[in-house]
Amino acid sequence: MTWRDLTLTDAQQMALAATATAERHMAFAMTEDEFRLFYDRNARPLWAYLSRITGDRQAADDLLQESFYRYLRANATLDSDAHRKHYLYRIATNLVRDGYRQSKTRPNTTEHDVELLEARVDRGGAAAETRVDLNRAMAQLKPRERAMLWMAYAQGSSHREIAAVVGVKADSVKPLLFRARRKLAELLGGSR
Repeated sequence: MTWRDLTLTDAQQMALAATATAERHMAFAMTEDEFRLFYDRNARPLWAYLSRITGDRQAADDLLQESFYRYLRANATLDSDAHRKHYLYRIATNLVRDGYRQSKTRPNTTEHDVELLEARVDRGGAAAETRVDLNRAMAQLKPRERAMLWMAYAQGSSHREIAAVVGVKADSVKPLLFRARRKLAELLGGSR
């Protein structure tokens, strides 16, 4: 009997597929200590990202929790730490996008943030004034534009990483970033 003569019933094939899937999940499942380390490395940058693209620090707190919760519930097969990070950011980006669609209003910076930044203007001069202008200008951009700018320039993400998180093709990132930078420059130019 050769391997070509061997046949499997549908039930046997399904059982083998389920076993293989379970083994893959077990191979890449995170232990509690691994998750803590992953959380410690990614919570603060993810919160900064969420805070910037939503313009709301309290929303960023809630979205951070929800992102990690959904990450754990997904039980996805992820083969590297970078892949895990991109998956987490993708979840967070989708949560922001869903919230933005539901509210049908463009998120703005909170009054608390503006007051805090304006207080720095009184003490910090031109540098603080630039932060206020940037914060206000960023609040006028679309969430995807804010996300792309933040990932590219605050986190130093590659175009491929940005594409994976934002949900566009990698070839589209360069022109989209160019347009977002130009729009931000126009907003900053008009605020002075």
